[in-house]
Amino acid sequence: MRKKHILLWILLTLLSCSACFAAAACLPLSDSESVQSISGIKIPTEEDYHNTQSNSSGAAAPAEPAVPTPPPTPIPTEEPVFEEYDITLMALGDNLMHMGIVNTGRREDGTYNYSFLFENITEYLAAADIKVTNQETILAGNELGFSGFPKFNSPTQVGDAIAEAGFNVVLHATNHAADQGLAGIEYCASFWEQYPDVLMTGISKDDTASRISYLTIEDITFAILNYTYGPNMEILPFNLMGHLNMLCDYDANTGRISFTALNPQVTEDIMEAEENADIVVVFPHWGTEYQSTPSMYQRNFAEEMTAAGADLIIGTHPHVPQPIEWVTAENGNRALCYYSLGNYVSTQKQIECMLEGMAWVTFHVTETDVYIAEEDTGVLPLVCHYKSGPVRLTGVYPLENYTEEMALKHGIWNYGEVPLHLSDLQSQSQNTFGEMVLSGTDILKTPPGGK
Repeated sequence: MRKKHILLWILLTLLSCSACFAAAACLPLSDSESVQSISGIKIPTEEDYHNTQSNSSGAAAPAEPAVPTPPPTPIPTEEPVFEEYDITLMALGDNLMHMGIVNTGRREDGTYNYSFLFENITEYLAAADIKVTNQETILAGNELGFSGFPKFNSPTQVGDAIAEAGFNVVLHATNHAADQGLAGIEYCASFWEQYPDVLMTGISKDDTASRISYLTIEDITFAILNYTYGPNMEILPFNLMGHLNMLCDYDANTGRISFTALNPQVTEDIMEAEENADIVVVFPHWGTEYQSTPSMYQRNFAEEMTAAGADLIIGTHPHVPQPIEWVTAENGNRALCYYSLGNYVSTQKQIECMLEGMAWVTFHVTETDVYIAEEDTGVLPLVCHYKSGPVRLTGVYPLENYTEEMALKHGIWNYGEVPLHLSDLQSQSQNTFGEMVLSGTDILKTPPGGK
């Protein structure tokens, strides 16, 4: 319909201007550029028609703005829910390799094997994420021969058994670390290089090496620090400086050790570790031998380390277990302190040395924090059992599985010439550990990693 109207309008316009077209026909072509320009008359086009229609109302209708297409509404997605979990740490006391235990590992063919040391705690090793043992005696090389107190040298097969049992932290900063001199320390440090999954700390081949070691479990980083009060000397030899991590302060010019003053390097290390780790664990070799209560310097050192940023302190050396308590520093920092776990294995002659503790610490991890879960943290009391004639290690047993019949057969009756009864061990455990005692069921209810 719109085309018919346009044609009619054009026809009327042409008729009204017929005279002009006639005149145009008489002019030469060069005198006019085109018919459209004659007398200002222009042949209308379809566009003109539309413009005329628009102008009939006085003005062209504005074009409607384009409406932008809105973006698609995103479909909301649920944020993943953080699943809280646990990380567990177990730690043993002194692996004190007296010659009776060294000889227990000797086979008929002359070889040595010490897997029996840990065969009664395999289920706890399997359940823990961080597994720590304090290797009291140095592994200075079998070619030196094996020796016991006072200058120990233990078979390297002890280290093999530790690695094969699954331990991932070995502590070597003890008062017997330098029994075979610097050469023994260097040999021992080199020995552990064949086990990259085992973090060895406390001694070093390099006197400039960092005293801080780090271990990451899941997404949580633990700083592991290990120090000893000294190497059974009042004067620290110059050649040992930097190779043995010292807990007590000493004069760098003379080597004289101040046994009641904390080495400032320890607090510096702890503060540095706190900057780089989620949890700082310090293993001091300290205290007075055969004393069931911590000394004043142990308590002072524990408070200083807590103030510096330690979260957990686990001590060794006194050969007997000592209490476990929370330490609160003046700056408000708080740490759990096991003053002494006692021995793990030994053939000592004191009844008190036969009871020991296996520390069990549970760290609970949330989306924003990691902390010690007190209800799942404590100690599993253990008993070291050996026989006499000759002295040989029988094994280490949880106190809850130990019996009076076993106590009556303990080698300490003959070798130490002292009686031992189950009730003695139970009383010692209650007096030392109190409410911190855990049962095997308490510990094994949670698989590794809390999964």
